[in-house]
Amino acid sequence: MRTPLMVALVFIAGLLFSGCDESPAKPDVSHIKVNLKMHRFEKDFFALDTNDLDAGFEKLRVDYHDFLNDFTGKILGLEGKDTSQWDMAIKAFLRDYRPIYDSAQKIEKGINAAKSDIEQGLKYVKYYFPSYRLPEAFITFIGPIDAFAYGQTGGSGDIITTFGLCAGLQLHLGGNSMVYNSEAGMQLYPEYISRKFDTDNIAVNCIKNIIDDIYPPLQAGESMLTIMVDHGKRMYLLDLLLPDAKEEIKLGYTSTQLEAVKKSEGFIWNYFNENNLLFEKDLLKMRSFVTDGPSTDEFGLGSPGFISLYTGRQLIRSYIKKHPDTSLNELLALDANKILSGAGYKPR
Repeated sequence: MRTPLMVALVFIAGLLFSGCDESPAKPDVSHIKVNLKMHRFEKDFFALDTNDLDAGFEKLRVDYHDFLNDFTGKILGLEGKDTSQWDMAIKAFLRDYRPIYDSAQKIEKGINAAKSDIEQGLKYVKYYFPSYRLPEAFITFIGPIDAFAYGQTGGSGDIITTFGLCAGLQLHLGGNSMVYNSEAGMQLYPEYISRKFDTDNIAVNCIKNIIDDIYPPLQAGESMLTIMVDHGKRMYLLDLLLPDAKEEIKLGYTSTQLEAVKKSEGFIWNYFNENNLLFEKDLLKMRSFVTDGPSTDEFGLGSPGFISLYTGRQLIRSYIKKHPDTSLNELLALDANKILSGAGYKPR
């Protein structure tokens, strides 16, 4: 077993090198038409007249249909509460979150760019999954600062509903925003999470939500190999659906962490094998490898958290390289042991 110091030195050395790009080939999707309508819910919501909320909500119901129910009931948390308390709660939210709304006015360029990236991503969704019903709306909103939804490969303030992709702008104000760097903000979101709170992550989060919609989550109690392969499949799909997005944004790593993990790919895989971790089912023993964090404790300085995203993706790439005729549906149906035996994955 290698010592933590040796592991840290490997990752420090990794900062000096770049890895090669092995992304899947990009098909031509220029012929696929996508019509994604932009709806700026937060603008209409914060324009409400607090002296006549009933009239304002009637108009919101016409314009936003079911999303208004999701927003008030689930996002604001008013579902099941006495309606006599709603006016007071909504007025308090409008007052307390006005500074967040004002800050969101400064990220218009990023919001528009995200919408364009999502539209392009949806073309690839339609190309690879022609029977999947594409969302027709991209809805921006501002919710509570602690409205953080956990997905299969990370969390965000963005959600998917039956009628659209929805971006919570309260978690896209920029990693340097004082909203996150205040004492209260840092208690909610440490830096390794809040550094992803910019508009560059909106499209990635939205397409990740679509992937989770297409490919259902694992059951609890699976081995680390099964979890890693599951993460790898999702990241492989993300590369197919957002081929032009930056690799570090898709993985959630810093650029230095990405370069280090590329250099240390063989070391990581050997560590898992030498320490009999691939078939480990004890969550406490594998948690640091398959969840987010500032780093991976066992690998020390320079390593990213959620290292299963990278290693799992490389394992899938290795399998596809040896079995190029495998369809996506076949790949998603393959169990982890078949992926492992068929990949011949031996990184240096």
